[in-house]
Amino acid sequence: MTAAATGTYAPKPGAAPLSRMIRAQAALETKMLLRNGEQLLLTVVIPTLLLLLFSSVDIVDTGAGEAVDFLAPGVLALAVMSTAFTGQAIATGFERRYGVLKRLASSPLPRWGLMTAKTLSVLVTEVLQVILLTAIAFALGWSPHGNPLAVLLLLVLGTAAFSGLGLLMAGTLKAEATLAAANLVFLLLLVGGGVIVPLDKFPSGAQDVLALLPISALSDGLRDVLQHGAGMPWGDLGILAGWAVVGLAVAGRFFRWE
Repeated sequence: MTAAATGTYAPKPGAAPLSRMIRAQAALETKMLLRNGEQLLLTVVIPTLLLLLFSSVDIVDTGAGEAVDFLAPGVLALAVMSTAFTGQAIATGFERRYGVLKRLASSPLPRWGLMTAKTLSVLVTEVLQVILLTAIAFALGWSPHGNPLAVLLLLVLGTAAFSGLGLLMAGTLKAEATLAAANLVFLLLLVGGGVIVPLDKFPSGAQDVLALLPISALSDGLRDVLQHGAGMPWGDLGILAGWAVVGLAVAGRFFRWE
């Protein structure tokens, strides 16, 4: 009589398929992110409040047309930065401090698989952000234009650029320093990255420097496409690609798991 016939089964030890491990880790990362109050504040509450406030109250001169047409692309860029850079840097930094990354690195899930899972978690969160902010912008009278493919490329490259910078910060600084630095950079780029205040409001010398920042390239690129109906914003895509390549390469070289 076989083992199956008697209802007994021989054990089959071993790791689960890699794709299943990555999906499981990505789902866990997403749940942890969405349950974190501070992360929700950065990723959902602040972008939403900024969109509602500056679209409804004439505080900043956004030029001709409806304010929401200028603000919506910038807030979408801010949402990408808040998740891929600020949120990921803080969460990963404290995971490294408490030894979570060290333990995960010794599991059957390879290190690159863990980073892939974190990236998938970021992308899932960004999809939810984009859906929410787009719905709010439409309710405020937003009328976007342009090529959806250009928007997708900008968002993907922006995510890669900010992820590299976030992982670099989390993997080289102490957790407390990462917390302070990530929030400070978030505030500075919010003010000086063309998200709410147009870059042409800054001195001409500063504009050239600010335009090279990833948040400026992402917000300006999205604005060119969604507000002005431009084609592929190759210049902005090039800036984001440069930040992505350099940031991810340097993060991969200097990231410390302990």
